[in-house]
Amino acid sequence: MTTTNPAHQTLFDAPHIAALRADLALALRAAAQHGLGEGICNHFSLALPGDADKFLLNPRGLMWQEVQAEDIVLVDSHGNRLAGRHEIEPSAMFIHAAIHRIARKNCVLHTHMPNATALTLTSACALDTTLSQNAMRFHGRVVLDRHYNGLAVDHVEGERIANAMNGADIAFLGNHGVVVCGDRLDYAYDDLYYLERACEAEVIARSTGIGLTPVSAELSAEVARQMQAERLQSELFFKALKRTLG
Repeated sequence: MTTTNPAHQTLFDAPHIAALRADLALALRAAAQHGLGEGICNHFSLALPGDADKFLLNPRGLMWQEVQAEDIVLVDSHGNRLAGRHEIEPSAMFIHAAIHRIARKNCVLHTHMPNATALTLTSACALDTTLSQNAMRFHGRVVLDRHYNGLAVDHVEGERIANAMNGADIAFLGNHGVVVCGDRLDYAYDDLYYLERACEAEVIARSTGIGLTPVSAELSAEVARQMQAERLQSELFFKALKRTLG
């Protein structure tokens, strides 16, 4: 459903929202370059400042590498397209709207990126946060949702996923994919990128058949604390993406 309200278009075109649209489009193109996309599926969303009931979302039918700022769509939590020239994909609304509304997350990145998704197919359902240094940054931040219920074709499944997250930044969805959330897009994208790198390292290590050498949970927690306390690297990474992909 599309609503026609001039105020929504004015908001959509406001300089600070235009800047957010540009950043969201950049994150999608970066994710495509980093091999995190899957056809025209999966979505990134960003809540409007001070209004979790309205958010920016990539549209239906576009490859991530082709998305530009003008392609981003403004939607509300009821599935209405408020502004933007493209249609929206229903399952995106059910998942993203619920996480924004229930989990109160500003930025929601949902992907079927290959190595993280591969781990959701295992009995562990997620990465081991006591293995690589990249994995340790996520220690204590991950929740597992093992109960795959098919496609998210209604609000019930989206709300179930949002409630299963229980406030966590990162959810591994069994037999499905991952959700990475954050207060800021640059922080969330940095987490998404390094989550896939950590999962890739674990998948490769396990494929060798050689025994693994995890560190203690206490050390993993300390590494996570250190990385969360200093996010300048995340900001610099996103700025570098702007320079190289913008």
